Parts: sequence; C-alpha cells; structure tokens
Amino acid sequence: MVRTAAKIDLKHELGDLYKARSQPTMVEVPELSFLMVDGHGDPDGPTFHESVDALYATAYGLKFRVRALDGADYRVMPLEGLWWIPNARVWDFEDKSDWDWTLMIVQPEMVTPELVQDVTAAVRAKHPSPALGRLRLEAFEEGMSVQTMHVGPWEAERPTLERLQMFIAESDLVPVGKHHEIYLSDPGRVEPDRMRTIVRQAVVRRT
Repeated sequence: MVRTAAKIDLKHELGDLYKARSQPTMVEVPELSFLMVDGHGDPDGPTFHESVDALYATAYGLKFRVRALDGADYRVMPLEGLWWIPNARVWDFEDKSDWDWTLMIVQPEMVTPELVQDVTAAVRAKHPSPALGRLRLEAFEEGMSVQTMHVGPWEAERPTLERLQMFIAESDLVPVGKHHEIYLSDPGRVEPDRMRTIVRQAVVRRT
C-alpha cells in the first residue's frame, strides 16, 4: 500500500497572520516555533545572504526529513525578519551597518531541536557555511500586534512605517519588542514595485 502524505498548510491554518491590508489592523499572534538565525550588519552584505541560504537549506532539509520519517508533508513558510538598532530610536536607511536582525521561518510541531541538529549536520556536510552554526529552533510569541501590507521595494518602506506608527499612537497603544517583517514575495521572481511585505509591530495598551 502506498502511503499518502498528510498535507499541512500552516499559512492557511494561521489565517490572518499571513495576510494583511494596506490599512493597519490588529492581530493576536500566538506562540509559534521558528527556525532562527541571528546576524548583524547591512542586509545587502555577505553575512545576511549566507544566513538566508543556510536557513532555507535547513528548512527544506527538515521538510524532506519529516516526510521521510512519518509521511507528513508541509509547505515551507515565508522568510521573516526581526529588525532593530541598538540604542537608536529612528531607522537609518542610508547606513545599515548598525542593523541587527533575526531571520526566521515558522516550523510545524513535529520539528524538534534534535531533528534540527541532525538536519543541520547533513546540510553542513554538503554545503559548509558559518551561518549553520548560528541556527536554532526557538518558540516566539508576540501577542497583541498591529500589521499592514507594504507593496514595493524594501527601501521605500518609510511611509508604510509612518502609517503603522500613526495607527499605534492613535489607538492608544505602545510598541514593544522588535520590528517584524514577513516576506511574501521572492525578489528573484517579482519586480521590486510589486513585492509584498507584511510589516508587524507588537504592542501593549497605554497605561
């Protein structure tokens, strides 16, 4: 008997967390499991690109390993990024050398730290990369958040960020945590002016 793989679509199951409108809206983000890698510096630099490659190679390795082990099949989720600048209150889009970031991809519940360690070792054997040593599986929960859709190149995000910040202030909310982006478009396949990015900010009620 041929075993039919169970289809898991986390993007569909998580609903509005991976959809957004041009106008900011409130969402409640539960604890999710992420494959993560930390880094520092310009996202156009080699460290960033090595980290993206290591993250995707491991994410797809995990997908194929899970399918081989128990027949479960799932879609690899979009790339996401947490961004911050230590001790800075205003984003500097001209000089990105001080940017800190965490790149991450949501994982289904059957992905364990042990499985990540095993798959990372297999990826390293074929494609050695210093970024593989920084990979980890970690739970992350944002809770109450505000998000909106940015359409266009990442360098043109400032009006979107200002719109998000204005909504937060007018709703008597206070931003907490790091700036969060979810990349729904592949920059290698989509023209810059058509790229879609969800911009999210965790918030709390003003006291």
